[in-house]
Amino acid sequence: MSRPDLLQRLAASTAERERAQLLRRLRTVEHADGPWLEIGGRRLLSFCSNDYLGLARHPQLIDALIRTAQEEGVGSASAHLICGHRAEHAELEEALAVWTGRERALLFSSGYMANLGVLQALLGPGDVCVQDKLNHACLLDGAKLSGAEFKRYPHADVAAARRQLDARPDAVALLATDGVFSMDGDVAPLRELAALCADAQATLMVDDAHGFGVLGPHGSGTVNAAGLGQQQVPVLMATLGKALGCAGAFVAGPAALIEGLLQFARPYIYTTAMPPALAAAALEAVQLAQTETWRRAKLAALITRFRRGAGELGLPLLASSSAIQPLLLGSAAATLAAAQALEQHGLLVTAIRAPTVPAGQARLRITLSAAHETAHVDQLLGALESLHWPGHSS
Repeated sequence: MSRPDLLQRLAASTAERERAQLLRRLRTVEHADGPWLEIGGRRLLSFCSNDYLGLARHPQLIDALIRTAQEEGVGSASAHLICGHRAEHAELEEALAVWTGRERALLFSSGYMANLGVLQALLGPGDVCVQDKLNHACLLDGAKLSGAEFKRYPHADVAAARRQLDARPDAVALLATDGVFSMDGDVAPLRELAALCADAQATLMVDDAHGFGVLGPHGSGTVNAAGLGQQQVPVLMATLGKALGCAGAFVAGPAALIEGLLQFARPYIYTTAMPPALAAAALEAVQLAQTETWRRAKLAALITRFRRGAGELGLPLLASSSAIQPLLLGSAAATLAAAQALEQHGLLVTAIRAPTVPAGQARLRITLSAAHETAHVDQLLGALESLHWPGHSS
């Protein structure tokens, strides 16, 4: 018997991805200064960061991190449930619960770990999990690992979601959706999904990684922006590494949910807690995101300016009011060529291809930040105007 070699199989799959122009390549950023990145000795203006409020280099965050590291050390030295849960973690969880209008919050090391933990804790064999087809990979993976029956409805199709729930009327059911979809930038129909879940007696979970800090009253996210609260959306996950400029994530909801996650969410239980210095920096970011409202106003103005300019140029812009502004090109080759051309103009924009997005829907994923200036957006529009667009005369 000749057993297939795993590494050879992996190498063959990698080679096939390269032939299809879908190979991912790691690039090292030598230095970051707001929206400016140094890569390969070149200074590039980045339009692919998720530092939406421009807080990642805020001096108050840096001071909080340094001060706490000096006082408490770098690592937390343990899992939360052993001796790693510090005062900084507790203060941050309380602040996040208050901001989102929920009873309690629980910190995780990343959004991926949070979603895996929630779905595995809540669901099991015999249950059903219904999700939007464009949900983030961690929601999909969490459902698969839970052992529940996993159904995916066409993007934002509430009627299809209803049919999938109605097909299992006696099963424990959870419907999970992104708040802002990471590759399309549009916002989920949360009011309609909440009404559906109330009618179908299903639990609604929202991953608000890209909406939290940016949308809603005082930046509290898409759920509150839709006029919904803990009763309609019991399970809320959001991250600290995007609008808040730090790292990590949290789940917020009823006390019973948080207590249950403490007992059963394996990615929470069996991992070292985030550094307390990072929690202190995130707490500073929570306060700044709520008080420095000009950041959201500036970001909104930049989004409006970019969309107006892109519309005037006739660019293939998807319908998005968020900081994520995708230009749909279709083919991987055309998208790579456009990204390379923009880099020649000194601009860094990521080419997003399959399998991150469906085949034939490759795109330039432009993200805007309060760290950008009006002149930066105009520079990007000028560079985009100079490119050849499929089906466009300019």
